Amino acid sequence: MAVNVSVYDLENYPDNSKTVVIDIKKITPIGYEGDEQWTISCTTTAYSDNTNRTDIQDIYIMNMKAGWAKSSGLITTDQFTITGANNQLQLKIDGDSTWRSITLASGINMSGDAVAEDMENKIRALKDSVDAEYKLSYMNASVEYANSRFKIVSGRVSEFYTGSNRSSVEVNPSSTAAATLGFNLPVTSLDIASIQIRETTTVSGYSGGTTLALNSGLGSGIIGRAFVITDGTHTEYFLAGSGSTETLINLVTYNGNTLSNTYSVANTKVQKLEIQDPENEPLPWYTTIDSIVRWGIKTIANQIDFSS
Repeated sequence: MAVNVSVYDLENYPDNSKTVVIDIKKITPIGYEGDEQWTISCTTTAYSDNTNRTDIQDIYIMNMKAGWAKSSGLITTDQFTITGANNQLQLKIDGDSTWRSITLASGINMSGDAVAEDMENKIRALKDSVDAEYKLSYMNASVEYANSRFKIVSGRVSEFYTGSNRSSVEVNPSSTAAATLGFNLPVTSLDIASIQIRETTTVSGYSGGTTLALNSGLGSGIIGRAFVITDGTHTEYFLAGSGSTETLINLVTYNGNTLSNTYSVANTKVQKLEIQDPENEPLPWYTTIDSIVRWGIKTIANQIDFSS
């Protein structure tokens, strides 16, 4: 059953309500080999331009991978003082090639929620200064503050976190506001998605000595990197010392240059850290049906011309 949602621009046109229709549909998209797919649809008969009667494109939600950037969470205060010396924040959303600058409102001991609200309004206002392909990315962007972290979420969703058709948020760590807000050490979905986990196996296990012979697979950039070795029973961590190669590691461990345990040939895995599931990807920002539908309503409503 379709649900009609009334949306308003209470500030400018409080009497002109418009309707967004939320429904579940079964469609057969191109590229799915003729298989039907269940989707959530968000539609409206309102226009984005009442003068030229410009239709608003329907949205069919099949995935909700929204790119994001989080501040470090290492700031030890929940109150922020913004002045002319630290009020600039630069960001790019969804592969935009230009750093877009916003000027945050000045204030003393402002709450994180107040700064986040101001940041969201300033980012959304960028919609009129970016190329058409990024308009919705900025127009629908969200900013939250929770657990001592600011979280900027792209206004667009995509099947990809990387590549040209990506949903992503990048913050310039050199922005004057970056250190104040924790964006000098950000964490982003783009960074996480770009990590390629490298792992391999030992050639003949390890029974002692200062070197570890490996099969190929760890790639370049070995020296100084941290690794983990495990056979399922024992697990140890070590660094690749000077002169190490992809297939021969000169061990640096907490015991000097030897591992504490011996490892048999079978089931002996070595993985370059960052250690995580090699098939892992950033968790979706939107994790409930409620948040997905709200995103769809917001995306349609932000395009509507409420003037008549």
